[in-house]
Amino acid sequence: MTWLPRIAIGAAFVAIGVSKFRDPMWVRLFDQIGFGQWFRYLTGVMQICGGVLALIPRLSLAGIVLLACTMAGAIVAWMTVLHAPLNAVIPGVLLGILIAMGASEYERSRG
Repeated sequence: MTWLPRIAIGAAFVAIGVSKFRDPMWVRLFDQIGFGQWFRYLTGVMQICGGVLALIPRLSLAGIVLLACTMAGAIVAWMTVLHAPLNAVIPGVLLGILIAMGASEYERSRG
């Protein structure tokens, strides 16, 4: 995998993760999910760590898998708890990108 997609994913998810600690919109959203604000913090930390790991060649696959898990969880939350399946499109697209990147990274690591 080239550096450009890795940098884009890393920067995007670090920014998204940091926003979990700053943007009041996330507080309201995670209140609706119902697990408590600890889950918002956990998700933010997972996204920041995944974004950073995606930038480290030897650990990028682990970071991509971690990020993919957060996007899968977001899809489930939007479709079931939040009852807004159209909002699941964004994490769905991001999950598709992460799966493609993960497959590419897996092939690179095997060869």
